[in-house]
Amino acid sequence: METLYQTRLYQNYRSVLIVVIDLLIVFASYVFTFFMDNNFFLDGKILHITHLILYGMLFLLLLHLVVGLVFSTQKALWTYTGPQDIVRTGLSSLTCTVIMLIFTQTMHLFHPSLIIISEVIAFLLQLGVRLGYRYLHQYLLNVDRSEKALVIGAGNGGYIMVNEIYRGSRYPYNVVGYLDDFKPKGTLVGGKKVLGTTEEVKEIVEKYDVKNIFIAISKIDKENKQRIIERCAETPCITKIMRFSLENDKEPIRVDEIQIEDLLNRHTVDLKNEEIGMYLSDQVVCVTGAGGSIGSELCRQIVQFQPKKLIMIDINENTLYMLKQEFMRKMRNGSISPNIELISLIISIREREEMFKFMEQYHPDVLFHAAAHKHVPLMEDRPMEAIRNNVFGTKNVIDACIQGGVKRLIMISTDKAVNPTNVMGATKRMTELILQSREHSGEIKMAAVRFGNVLGSDGSVIPIFKEQIKQGGPVTVTDYNIQRYFMTIPEAAQLVLQAGYYASQQEIFVLDMGKPVKILDLAEKMIRLSGFKPYEEIAIQEIGLRPGEKMFEELALEIEQCHRTDNKLIFVHDRLEIPQQEIDQKLEVLKKTIENTDDIATIKSVLLDLIKDDPAYRNQKNR
Repeated sequence: METLYQTRLYQNYRSVLIVVIDLLIVFASYVFTFFMDNNFFLDGKILHITHLILYGMLFLLLLHLVVGLVFSTQKALWTYTGPQDIVRTGLSSLTCTVIMLIFTQTMHLFHPSLIIISEVIAFLLQLGVRLGYRYLHQYLLNVDRSEKALVIGAGNGGYIMVNEIYRGSRYPYNVVGYLDDFKPKGTLVGGKKVLGTTEEVKEIVEKYDVKNIFIAISKIDKENKQRIIERCAETPCITKIMRFSLENDKEPIRVDEIQIEDLLNRHTVDLKNEEIGMYLSDQVVCVTGAGGSIGSELCRQIVQFQPKKLIMIDINENTLYMLKQEFMRKMRNGSISPNIELISLIISIREREEMFKFMEQYHPDVLFHAAAHKHVPLMEDRPMEAIRNNVFGTKNVIDACIQGGVKRLIMISTDKAVNPTNVMGATKRMTELILQSREHSGEIKMAAVRFGNVLGSDGSVIPIFKEQIKQGGPVTVTDYNIQRYFMTIPEAAQLVLQAGYYASQQEIFVLDMGKPVKILDLAEKMIRLSGFKPYEEIAIQEIGLRPGEKMFEELALEIEQCHRTDNKLIFVHDRLEIPQQEIDQKLEVLKKTIENTDDIATIKSVLLDLIKDDPAYRNQKNR
């Protein structure tokens, strides 16, 4: 069947072939009625074909040709013949019937009853051919549909999903039925039965030997969606979810694998767009580290507030180039305003003079500092690089912003800066001290924002697990009991923008990351949702904590020492009075250390000692 569709004859002359078939059906219907009216000439009558009959048949065929073109019956795809096609074909036949009745009364050619009988037969045959083709096509597609699927949701979403499965070979499955919490068992939807409720998914899967589950519910709250996904994760099925989008007209629905974000019952971010717009709209906004996971998402969120300019800074030319291309496409299709000036600059924050030159040339009003080395094990191996980039690079940015007259500076920090035990966390804590200690006479508002792990960021645990599952395992976890806080990238970026509005006097904002997630549970769910059995088909291997890695992050304890802002997910630290001279002396010690030695242990020891001597650490110790 697919070979037929690919032939040049079908592609170039499909409409012509349909017209010819329809005309042959009409011709055959009238001939049959004519013979039937004459008892098929079995009583000895002789068939006489007169000129009037020939002209009448010619008019008949020409009439059906014109009316068919008017109703576009030749354009309908027989594979998807449905109610609209039936109505269109019926209206075409009705129109021809009326015109033929007028014609035959004028020409005295046929009895009116013969016209009606002929047109009814023609309509039924045309409809039969179309439906027959449709069911033949589906039968041929369904021959190899040995793998069974279950659709959760027997509403509009489920009906669309079943049609999507059966209309092509993209999903070669045989749907055994639906599960739905609101429709009675046995209800038929599109020819498939409702087999039970979502609480019965495990039993239905076992009973019908289901291998694939499709969640297709157009409207569902987060708690119920999470509950359903959790039930599906208890089965050995590959689970996919139908997602609905109002923003993409070309692809309003799509079927995706279950994302781990779907399993986390995250809070809904309550953004106050008016407040964010007050400091972003019609402003010159800059993002350092714009090519990274957080930086790029910040840029995507910022353009929605229509800044005058968006300046994207990164040292990685590939990610920066691709991000600008993404925005250019969105401008062309009208997703974002074409009036925003997009500027991409390859600048290293480690180059102090270049950062000051940038400020003098572009004069940004708002700067989000997301550029940093973030991978804990890599920074343990090269602490001098972490210090040069994260500490002194950030100092360059802060000093340039103060001198350049930037109105607002928001720095991205991390939960690893709380009582740091690794180089990356210690460097980020040092940047917080630098920010809080800077003296300035201008009106700049500065703040740091701390949050934990973001789902799906480059090098994070989720992409690693996905790749390990794809390769057949083993899935590796550092410790079976290790826990982490997780937040989605868009959620983190939105909260950073909201925290930016609250920035005033060099505060540290802490984002509520919700409940910690046990990494082992996360790995098991991802394996199950991929259609495999943990420990049997995909092994889970404990490899031990990496250098500098904590068993538990301390963000929750940190929140206890903060005040809640107007946003329930954003907390703020009381600002500590930290003398600039004291921090500058520590920076000088740090600078001389990395200049005079490459010994990793020595550099790390000096860095952690400097951090442990900071006021926040002393206050915690005294508690």
